[in-house]
Amino acid sequence: MNKPSVFADFHNADVKGRVWLNCAGTVVDLKRQKIVLRNGQSLIFYSEELKVEAIVHYSEEEKLWTAVIDWNAIQEVAPVVSEITPDLRNIAG
Repeated sequence: MNKPSVFADFHNADVKGRVWLNCAGTVVDLKRQKIVLRNGQSLIFYSEELKVEAIVHYSEEEKLWTAVIDWNAIQEVAPVVSEITPDLRNIAG
């Protein structure tokens, strides 16, 4: 079974190098695919031209979900066309 791919903003990281999973594109992808995050879950995270497998972790100190990434394992890929709709106003519901 293929792992789901979820958008991540690789620039949206903390000082420990964990990517925060709170950007609009991530929220839309999770909702669209009906993914409920859980500690230790392995997912593929992508941006426009990068992808990497990472482990999901909830940060108690920051009160948000993060992806623990091996920054040396990031792969360059052909540009990804996002399925995110331009209207992000409905992501909360």
